[in-house]
Amino acid sequence: MTDFSAPDFWFLRHGETDWNAVHRTQGSTDIALNANGVAQAEAAAAALVGRGIVAIISSPLGRARRTAEIVAQRLGVAVHIEPELREASFGVHEGETMGDWFAAWTRGEVVPEGGESFAAVRARVIPALHRVLAGNGPRLVVAHGGMFRTVRAAMGFSTSVRTPNGVPLWCARTDGVWSLTEAAATEAAALANI
Repeated sequence: MTDFSAPDFWFLRHGETDWNAVHRTQGSTDIALNANGVAQAEAAAAALVGRGIVAIISSPLGRARRTAEIVAQRLGVAVHIEPELREASFGVHEGETMGDWFAAWTRGEVVPEGGESFAAVRARVIPALHRVLAGNGPRLVVAHGGMFRTVRAAMGFSTSVRTPNGVPLWCARTDGVWSLTEAAATEAAALANI
C-alpha cells in the first residue's frame, strides 16, 4: 500500500530540451523543447490516440506546456495548467550537469541552496494530483522527471529511475499496488488479446 490513491492516469514527461540532451539540471529554469522534443511530443500524441483521455493537465513550465499543447491538438482535448505540477526548484544546481547531489536529493539527504527539498516537492505534488485526477475518464498529466520521482516514491517505487522524455506511461493501481507501463506495451498487450 502507498499514500497515493489517485485514479489510474497517463503520465508524460515533456519532450527533450537542449539541456536534457547534455544532462543539465533544468528545475524551474524554463527551457524550450528542441526539435527532437517536438518530434517526441508528436509521437506521444500519436500513441495516445484512442486511449479515451478526457483531460490534459500540465505543468506551467514551457517545455511541459508545449508538449501538452501538441498532444491536445492531436486528441482534441483542452489543456489545464496546474502550477503545483511544476518541476522542483534545484536552486544553485540549475544549469549544471547532473551530479551526485541529485541522488542524495531524492533520498532526502540534501536540499540545494535556493531550491526545494524532495519532501517539499512531494508535499505539493501528491495533493495536486489527487485533486486534478478526480473525476470520470482517464486523464493525462504532462510534467517533469524530478517531480515524477516524488510520485514514484509515493507509489512505492525506487526514485533512482530516470523517466524518459516523451514516453507516455500508464499509471495503474490494482489491489493497492501501482504499475507503470509504456503506451507501446499497453498497445502490444491489447493486440495480443485480439
